[in-house]
Amino acid sequence: MKNFIYLLFGCLLTAIGVTILGHSQIVTGGTAGLALSSSYIFELPFYMVFFLINIPFYIFSVLRMGWKFTFLTVLSISMLSTMTYFSYWLPEMTFTPLLGGIIGSVFIGFGLSTLFLNGSSLGGANILALYLQKKFDWDPGKVNFVFDFMVVLSGFYYLGLVNGMYSVMTIAIYSSIISYFKNQIKEKTHKTEQKQLILKTS
Repeated sequence: MKNFIYLLFGCLLTAIGVTILGHSQIVTGGTAGLALSSSYIFELPFYMVFFLINIPFYIFSVLRMGWKFTFLTVLSISMLSTMTYFSYWLPEMTFTPLLGGIIGSVFIGFGLSTLFLNGSSLGGANILALYLQKKFDWDPGKVNFVFDFMVVLSGFYYLGLVNGMYSVMTIAIYSSIISYFKNQIKEKTHKTEQKQLILKTS
């Protein structure tokens, strides 16, 4: 129950961040960024695109990270999709790209870190970042930044150079927040693996 509350809290923080970025005409990285970009281009709801775009990554997650992690990831994606769906009912908010980018990225950074610390993610590059940390001890924040930067580059065409640069700023901010928690994330992952090993051998 405690773990679920943390996941709910992490999704809420991330949903607030994504909503603020959306109202600021800024994209983020990862599958959330792809979904946000696609929702602009095809004029589809973010929550729908975000859920569908993550489906291929579930297979990789099951093979490399296990069923429990995959289940919690699907749960987190579903919760975030639901929260962003209801955000469309909220009054229109207006943020400058600079202010919206800073505030939104801070919410996303702490939201993703909360999910990572509780054995979950939001799919896509999140899964790959955690896998590479687990396998090669790579910094998940830096891995996220590289992949998210490539996603943001795809949004420069319709966002323009200025808003595109603000988008790069946002991924740099929340990737730095994730990097700050990298040791705690690694330790949490190691403890979870030890518990699973004990259960298997008992």
